[in-house]
Amino acid sequence: MTLFIQNNLTNRKEEFIPIEKGKVKMYVCGVTVYDDIHMGHARSMIVFDVVARYLRYSGYEVSHVTNFTDVDDKIINRAHERGVDPLQLSADYIRKYFEDASKLGINRADLYPKASESIDDIIDMVQTIIRNGYGYQTPDGSVYFEVRKVKNYGRLSNRKLDDMESSGRIAVDDQKRDPMDFAVWKTAKPGECSWNSPWGCGRPGWHIECSAMIRRHMGDKIDIHGGGNDLIFPHHENEILQTEAVTGDALANYWMHNGMLQVKDEKMSKSVGNFFKVEDVAKKFDSKTIRFYFLNTHYSSPLAYSEDALNEAQAALRRIWNNYGDLVSYSKDGPKDGDDAISLVYNAKTAFTAAMDDDFNTRAAVDVLMQLVRVTNRMMGEKELSAPGAKNVVALFRELDGILGVLPSEDRDDSVLDAVMDILTELRKELRARKQYDLADSIRDKLKDSGISLEDTAEGAKWKKT
Repeated sequence: MTLFIQNNLTNRKEEFIPIEKGKVKMYVCGVTVYDDIHMGHARSMIVFDVVARYLRYSGYEVSHVTNFTDVDDKIINRAHERGVDPLQLSADYIRKYFEDASKLGINRADLYPKASESIDDIIDMVQTIIRNGYGYQTPDGSVYFEVRKVKNYGRLSNRKLDDMESSGRIAVDDQKRDPMDFAVWKTAKPGECSWNSPWGCGRPGWHIECSAMIRRHMGDKIDIHGGGNDLIFPHHENEILQTEAVTGDALANYWMHNGMLQVKDEKMSKSVGNFFKVEDVAKKFDSKTIRFYFLNTHYSSPLAYSEDALNEAQAALRRIWNNYGDLVSYSKDGPKDGDDAISLVYNAKTAFTAAMDDDFNTRAAVDVLMQLVRVTNRMMGEKELSAPGAKNVVALFRELDGILGVLPSEDRDDSVLDAVMDILTELRKELRARKQYDLADSIRDKLKDSGISLEDTAEGAKWKKT
């Protein structure tokens, strides 16, 4: 199969051809660490976590880099409000980021560079931008990129420079030669964190850090650049200009952007105040449900956030969990004769990879799993599936879940639950023998409220997670 990616630079779905055969360099814009991450951040993190997983599943050696913006106006302002050092504030939220990322089942990127640790690389890049005729120093010690030196600015966002300027939304700055120019180095204000540079004490502009980090850790050109679609303009547009001004070549061959998480038709954002922290959501929903909620929609589409939507995702995911648990049991206790599921597994795996090869279409991939659930439920009910066949399907589920990360964890907690449920079912059996039906039913009802279905059958009590 051939992987195709919707390339936002060309607005076409293109065959993925890596710069170096068998290897992928992917950079994803991370977060500005002045607060806890919210569910909007979680979407981007999960999307590109799955992209990296699938690329590795497909046989690529992946270098996955995600940055931290730990020097920024918002960080400085928040630190001043709290009376702490800005870099200490950033370090605290970086630690919190990893705690919250673990609640989402995120595999760590290979590298997490920080702006504060990239100052020498940033200064070197700014010097090259000036030397190549694209940047200029202002009287206050800042350095700006001269946008009109570039002929095709706006090609990623499909904007025209004159239209952007005439919109009246560009802030006026007397230091600039042109309203569209942007800072690559900012002179420090009193009390701000700063570093020495050829232009005086200052700190990097927002856009330059990503260009410098990519060049330092991944080279002049990468395969995939990712992030939320709110970063297309101006951040990613300006990254392109900076890197091309230094290297004379494209920054990335493929540009991918996830759609925004919306609350009442507005982007989830800290500045708007309509955000939900991952820490808070994770208290109500497990990481598998959160991941499934995001992956059941194509990554580039907008997605409405609500607890109702998460509850619906949880209900759908539990159908997969129930089927998976039944298949595990059936693989041990089912008939030895029957369909060995070889063709079923092959067809499902082929359909799943075809979906993922079509621009990482997790929505279609989830549909493949749901269809597999329906088919195997029927086959088990009619005793058509053999125990070895069920084992083959279980193996496929586990293989594909290495990409999605939505199946229940097979760890100590499951064995502990098994032991507890053995005790409870024996207790109910004893209560029913004593004709204490109210107490026996109370145990069943409380288990149901906790997400465990208990059914009395001729062979004894059967339970499963719902």
